[in-house]
Amino acid sequence: RGGAGASVFAAATAVRAARDGSRVLLVDCDPLGGGVDLVLGAEDVGGLRWPGVGTGVGRVPANALHAALPAPELDGTGGLAVLSCDRSPHGPSPAAVGTVLDAGRRAGDTVICDVPRYPTEAAVAALEAADLTVLVVPADVRSCAAAARVAAVVAEHSGPSVGLVVRGPAPGGISPDEVARALGLPLVAAMRAQRGLGRALERGDAPGRARGPLSDAAVTVLKALRVAAAQAAS
Repeated sequence: RGGAGASVFAAATAVRAARDGSRVLLVDCDPLGGGVDLVLGAEDVGGLRWPGVGTGVGRVPANALHAALPAPELDGTGGLAVLSCDRSPHGPSPAAVGTVLDAGRRAGDTVICDVPRYPTEAAVAALEAADLTVLVVPADVRSCAAAARVAAVVAEHSGPSVGLVVRGPAPGGISPDEVARALGLPLVAAMRAQRGLGRALERGDAPGRARGPLSDAAVTVLKALRVAAAQAAS
């Protein structure tokens, strides 16, 4: 459902991967999300957003992408480039998304996409290219009901590796395993609520920089991604 925290989790996973030494490309596929650069506190960092990247097909060098995109300051990292939607309702074309993802994959980047819960054509392009698709679900009844609908849509477009991140708190005591059983999807990570996260985001502090439940869950998902990518390549 809206407000589940998928954009924050995508950003935190990108930050964690970069801090672990990977070169990372974070791609925003949600034109109504307000821009994933805001989640990272990077809205004032210079560089191209989707409207400036173009919609053509063909090959784009990943080094050129990294040079042109905003790169938030994260000490001691492998490098994080962010391709964000801006504050307009017009998102990228599926061809443009495919070109960018292909560039990152050929260069060996860790590519993380934030997609809306009802996929646009651009989001479908990202889902079809993904080695691992993660559904972020708060541990409450309404969220589980909404997630069942989202999971059905995702299943139409994504590859075989789809899993859950279940986010606390659980007002009614629903466990992460119960959520996974209800949705018929494997549990990748369970995450309790992180104190002070809302205030940190309002200050512009990038999620995933500090140790805590969010960062720990991101590390678990990155491990699952490496396994899924190896299986896809074999």
